[in-house]
Amino acid sequence: MATTEAPRAAGGGDHHPEIDWAAAERSPEFRQLVRKKKAFVIPATVFFMAWYFGFVILAGYAPDFMGREFLTDGFTVGYALALSQFVMTWALGAWYLRKADREFDPLAERAAEVALRRGEGERRAS
Repeated sequence: MATTEAPRAAGGGDHHPEIDWAAAERSPEFRQLVRKKKAFVIPATVFFMAWYFGFVILAGYAPDFMGREFLTDGFTVGYALALSQFVMTWALGAWYLRKADREFDPLAERAAEVALRRGEGERRAS
């Protein structure tokens, strides 16, 4: 059976072989970006997983509570919590997009600019 490799983007717009990627990763700008993203993503993930597994555990171990009617006839606590999963997903997604637009993207642009400048400076020096 013959295999083929996907073509590589040798001269693509984002292809920068002259950049020292290890140095870019060690730059303060990149480290700040990673630190800020982790400070958001890890707590958001822990919160969402706790919310989700809390719902699953309640559904399995507290059926009387989950079956209790809530607000109106036929609408139970279980339904309310299940629907809240969708709301939570959309809310966390919207919050991440807002945070990315205001904080992460500008930091990523600065880190990329620094990496490009350092790469061009090293290329000129050699």
